[in-house]
Amino acid sequence: MNKMKNFKRRFSLSVPRTETIEESLAEFTEQFNQLNNRKNEDLAQEHLQLSHLGRGFRAEPASISPTEVEDQSPTAVRYRRSSQRRFSMEDVSKRLSLPVDIRLPPEFLQKLQMDNPDFPKTCSRMSRRASLSDIGFGKLETYVKLEKLGEGTYATVFKGRSKLTGNLIALKEIRLEHEEGAPCTAIREVSLLKNLKHANIVTLHDFIHTERSLTLVFEYLDSDLKQYLDNCGNLMNMHNVKIFLFQLLRGLSYCHKSKILHRDLKPQNLLINERGELKLADFGLARAKSIPTKTYSNEVVTLWYRPPDVLLGSTEYSTPIDMWGVGCIHYEMVTGRPMFPGSTVKEELHLIFRLLGTPTDDSWPGIMSSEEFKSYHFTQYRVQPLISHAPRLDTEGIDLLTRLLLYEAKSRISAEEALRHPYFKALGDRVQFLPDNASIFSLKEIQLQKDPGYRSSAFQQSARGKNRRQSIF
Repeated sequence: MNKMKNFKRRFSLSVPRTETIEESLAEFTEQFNQLNNRKNEDLAQEHLQLSHLGRGFRAEPASISPTEVEDQSPTAVRYRRSSQRRFSMEDVSKRLSLPVDIRLPPEFLQKLQMDNPDFPKTCSRMSRRASLSDIGFGKLETYVKLEKLGEGTYATVFKGRSKLTGNLIALKEIRLEHEEGAPCTAIREVSLLKNLKHANIVTLHDFIHTERSLTLVFEYLDSDLKQYLDNCGNLMNMHNVKIFLFQLLRGLSYCHKSKILHRDLKPQNLLINERGELKLADFGLARAKSIPTKTYSNEVVTLWYRPPDVLLGSTEYSTPIDMWGVGCIHYEMVTGRPMFPGSTVKEELHLIFRLLGTPTDDSWPGIMSSEEFKSYHFTQYRVQPLISHAPRLDTEGIDLLTRLLLYEAKSRISAEEALRHPYFKALGDRVQFLPDNASIFSLKEIQLQKDPGYRSSAFQQSARGKNRRQSIF
């Protein structure tokens, strides 16, 4: 015991503040195992000597026969077996569940060793929460605000930096009303994002609850798709359109497999970093699909990207609600302008029907019996060829866009099926087999091309393969 106390005392003073968790714990693992082995050897030697006093003293324990070992007490056998066990970095990772680049405070490491010398044991929810609090999670002082990025009705977004990693982060500060508490959109965003781990979905790192605000800590990305289009002069390179659309579908497919509807897809909610990685963000209107109940609010999705069935009041919808928005975003990237920029529900439906044709029972089974539809008395329009409005699209692109913008929701192409569409053949076969946490830019053949008129020199450098930034966390 004295040896262990001396070791803990020495170790608590030997960990510099700049060490990472992996460096600190690797050293601790090696030292602990060495000390534990010496202790076990001493105890095992003493036990063997005591257990054989009745039969005569043996000066050389190495000469003990297997039969004599079997005759030893069960306690001795069990102890010798347990002495072979060593805990590894994998054990420590399971115990702590933390990213390897976090700089653990030395005082936390000291407390962890004194209170929990046996790392591999399971951690209760309460003790894990206490450990995370000791490290600095859930505390405003762990993050430094650098500048304000934007402000809305309920929240303000700041660019910041994490003291735990030194990396940039985005702080979404939601103001709380004493009578109403935390907005339901913030609660949904936290509850859904903490379980969504994908290369094309923004990462929620932490959240901080105080009396006056709820602050969500996200990974930092430089801009969104709307800003990117503006910087391109609304004329994107068609190869880049494919890369962004594929990433959008990857993230959305993961959400739909997880039974989550985003319900607010638009260019402003698709974040992009300098490398060209696109990530779904703003899950305030997202919902988990419920079974058996499948009725939801129809006051969802920004008007320009809302499908016609929801515009007409449908509350029974599923994943196709997001696929219509994907089609509108695809068209906007190709043409540089919104597809259906209506200001009211009636005007939005009018713009849709004028381009895609006023629906009939052939194009939308059952629509002619809808009282909501009949009450508008829409003019009968013929369908217009999409190629005349999006001439930059090839045949495969027109086919994909057409299948995304079908009136009947259940007939729209799914995100998973769209990923395998021939439109993306130019990206190669390997993009289809990437792990969820891998960026498509991990493949050397995937490169963004220079967009004409792009006004960001940082992007032009990264598009040529220079000045690549590492992932934020």
